Amino acid sequence: MKITVDEAKCCGAGQCVLLAPHVFDQREEDGIVQLRDAEPPPGQHPAVREAATMCPAAAITLTGTD
Repeated sequence: MKITVDEAKCCGAGQCVLLAPHVFDQREEDGIVQLRDAEPPPGQHPAVREAATMCPAAAITLTGTD
C-alpha cells in the first residue's frame, strides 16, 4: 500500500490521526495532515483504509491496496 495526501484538500478534521496515528499527523500551526509513513506495514492497512474512507475532504489516496 502506498499513501498520498493532498494538503490543499485537507480541512484539518483530524480523523486520519485518530484512526491511524502511526501513519498520519497534523501540523501544529494549521492542523493540515502530515504523512508519517507513505508505505505502512500490513498491520496498519485496515486503519489506513478506514482513515481514507472517513476523511471528509477526500484528501487521502491509496494505491496498491490489498
